Amino acid sequence: MATAEVRRVDGSASGSVTLDDAFFGITPNAAVLHQVVTAQLAAARAGTQSTKTRAEVSGGGAKPWRQKGTGRARQGSSRAPHFTGGGVALGPKPRRYKQKTPKKMIQLALRSALSDRAAEGKIVVVDAWAFTVPRTKDARAALAALGLDGRILVVLGDDEDAAGKSFRNLPEVHLLAASQLNPYDVLCADWIVFSQATLPATASAEPPPAAAEVQP
Repeated sequence: MATAEVRRVDGSASGSVTLDDAFFGITPNAAVLHQVVTAQLAAARAGTQSTKTRAEVSGGGAKPWRQKGTGRARQGSSRAPHFTGGGVALGPKPRRYKQKTPKKMIQLALRSALSDRAAEGKIVVVDAWAFTVPRTKDARAALAALGLDGRILVVLGDDEDAAGKSFRNLPEVHLLAASQLNPYDVLCADWIVFSQATLPATASAEPPPAAAEVQP
């Protein structure tokens, strides 16, 4: 089983933790990842687009010209699709784009995404977010001390409100509750930051080093 270094918000080492192979050590299934991410993006579509048919546009009650004798094709309404101001033929109507995806596929896709990021060394574990009060300056300093840049996904627990309010003003940071972790957000991020409380299926951690061994 792979291990990850546990770090404090100031960047210093705090110990190490064992990453569960069930979440961070499998071979990513690209086909399942593609299907689940596609379904997730489809479910996010509003589906509110709508066009009017010839029965819904106004006007067109009178016959444009008489049936015979004009030399032109017979017409019954000026609101047919081929007329200017007419209705739309086979246009979009409000619909739901949600797809049914088995729960086991969703779980496999999430484990595949986490394993892919772990294989690239993009998983960061923080012992705890030591924010007593919300402060964006402290959140930015913590990311700099951890050496993180690019798009960062911070996974928060239910009792980490101060950390959430500290990070929410940073445009490069995406906040997500541990219960809402999903493959799309994992794949979109360059770094995935967990605290020990939110790390999926965390095994027993090694004891932290003595105070004299911790580098400032």
